[in-house]
Amino acid sequence: MTQMMRRIIYLGGKDALPFLQGLVSNDILPLAHGDGLIWTALLTAQGKYLVDFFVGRSKGTLFIDLPEALAEDTLRRLSMYRLRADVTLTPSLWTVCRGIGPPPADALADPRHPALGWRLYGASLAEDPLDWDAIRVANLIPETAIELIPNESYVLECEFERLNGVDFRKGCYVGQEVTARMKHKTALRKGLVLVQIDQPVAVGTVLLAEGREVGTIYTQSGGQAIAYVQFEKAVGKMVAARATVTRLA
Repeated sequence: MTQMMRRIIYLGGKDALPFLQGLVSNDILPLAHGDGLIWTALLTAQGKYLVDFFVGRSKGTLFIDLPEALAEDTLRRLSMYRLRADVTLTPSLWTVCRGIGPPPADALADPRHPALGWRLYGASLAEDPLDWDAIRVANLIPETAIELIPNESYVLECEFERLNGVDFRKGCYVGQEVTARMKHKTALRKGLVLVQIDQPVAVGTVLLAEGREVGTIYTQSGGQAIAYVQFEKAVGKMVAARATVTRLA
């Protein structure tokens, strides 16, 4: 179990779910029918990533689970969009813990990937340190403000479809047109891949192939790393600073 720097906000008002439904990348309306956790993102009108977060329901209470570093900006944006909708955003004292293995009572499964285990809201458990970077790297799971860069990243290039963070049947939301076009009308030329790396480098180190820039190295663990690359150019033997890099996936 690990406690995290997160901001939990209670979500209230009769328009709460429809309000968010028109803004975010995933379908959150199933939460009207029971407890659960949904991962989603808020995008710019141009389809670029702003923030990812969880919308959840635990013991009948609706809430948003935000990364602390982006919480204030996200809440300002949500308040701006709210207008006359009957929606309340109330600070919560809930903590959030995460872990793997048998889940405790009231824990909610992390919807992104089974390897990410569960999240528990409103309770504290004994610390059980886990190497979450190793889990993320092994399963190619991006992290807020590392691989997921506000005003720069596109969610389809960052595995949101595979990780259950976007719904193509839900209808309109901010950035939906660009996201749908990337899904249906173009082949992705860039995105996240798993690479082998023979020594650690700084996060953000440029990746080169035959002297040309083809990507960037991000989270590293156990001789592997998540890299953002140009698919057609990131081939063969590559280098990042003094490290030798080989694409695995």
